[in-house]
Amino acid sequence: MTKWILLFAGVIIFYLWFKGKNRAKVSANQDLGDCALQPKRSAPEAMVQCQYCQLHLPKSSALINEERYYCSMGHLNAIDASGWLGSALWRVSPNQDARPEGTNPDLMVIHHISLPPGGFVKGRCTQFVVDFFQNKLDSALDPYFEEIADQTVSSHFLIARSGEIFQLVSTHNRAWHAGLSSFLGREKCNDFSIGVELEGDGNHPFEEIQYLSLATLSGQLQSMYPNLAFAGHSDIAPNRKTDPGISFDWEKFRTKSNISSEKLPFGLHSR
Repeated sequence: MTKWILLFAGVIIFYLWFKGKNRAKVSANQDLGDCALQPKRSAPEAMVQCQYCQLHLPKSSALINEERYYCSMGHLNAIDASGWLGSALWRVSPNQDARPEGTNPDLMVIHHISLPPGGFVKGRCTQFVVDFFQNKLDSALDPYFEEIADQTVSSHFLIARSGEIFQLVSTHNRAWHAGLSSFLGREKCNDFSIGVELEGDGNHPFEEIQYLSLATLSGQLQSMYPNLAFAGHSDIAPNRKTDPGISFDWEKFRTKSNISSEKLPFGLHSR
């Protein structure tokens, strides 16, 4: 009798053990199923800061130019508090210094530049110009470069044949672009002017996209400096300079920029 009791007890214990193990397995599967239904948690999105207004925003929402971030097209296309245009390619030149205290620019001077002379025709000019303004031009690459190796000059902006706008000096600072010059009786035009170089020379027409970029840039500058007037390098240094030259269409520039004739004191004729 005792034997049967022990056998019956063993069967009950085995049954309870097996049932408990099976229940635990089902519960574990259910837990795994519940986990599978849960969305995976991703890492927090990186935040960046708008170069113009310092607003923090998710990186995926920002507009990016080079390694700078902007919260809107308006801020990307504006000149910030430091005097830098967000949409430009920044290539800082060492050839600059402070403007006289209390001086804001009220003149934009248009130049042309080609390194080597006529080199843009072969599509190899733009980087040479940037290098020149940064004192990095390799004089061994062209005989003309040896002639200008000791010059230290710059401009605030350069507009390439492609229409790309490079900025080399803050508009708050003085770029070394005008040299000995006079505007309506005011000497030392570097003190109160913004220099803009167009990639080209006096013998070839400028590209249509360069006029569009110049017009856009003129509008951006006028937003910050509403009293801006416009002249060529030859207007402020007539005995030394000929740029932007007879190939520059002043009427086209005025029309595309929507500038009043009063802001072009030297007229609209090519010169």
